[in-house]
Amino acid sequence: MFISAGITGDGRCLFRSVVHGACLRAGRPVPKENVIQELADDLRTKVVKELIKRRTETEWFLEGDFETYVSDMRRSHVWGGEPELLMSSHVLKVPITVSMWDKRTRCIKAIAEYGHEEYGNEKPVSVLYHDYGHYDLLKTPPLT
Repeated sequence: MFISAGITGDGRCLFRSVVHGACLRAGRPVPKENVIQELADDLRTKVVKELIKRRTETEWFLEGDFETYVSDMRRSHVWGGEPELLMSSHVLKVPITVSMWDKRTRCIKAIAEYGHEEYGNEKPVSVLYHDYGHYDLLKTPPLT
């Protein structure tokens, strides 16, 4: 059994999911939607700065020209992906786990981890990736 939080799909879903999860991880209440959007946009800005700072490490795995990629990523409606998840883990200094629904086994399956070596495996921010390019927050049920 898993619990996910539906995240608005407006190009910010990856960033919204991560900041929502970071709030929960820190034991803070989840802010209202307008604040989540501001936090998501702030995270996007920091992620772009981190990409630029780590250009020599990241340029090779970005699609297309680095400058064009970074310029596009600054726009709020552009979807984030693996590079942004990796940079988010560095910006927030938290581990991030990405999972997907496995239709064959009918279970949630972790498909990627970011920042686990640097920031530990305890209480990662968990996001659920859907085949169609959308991210939701993946909440784990409380232990009983």
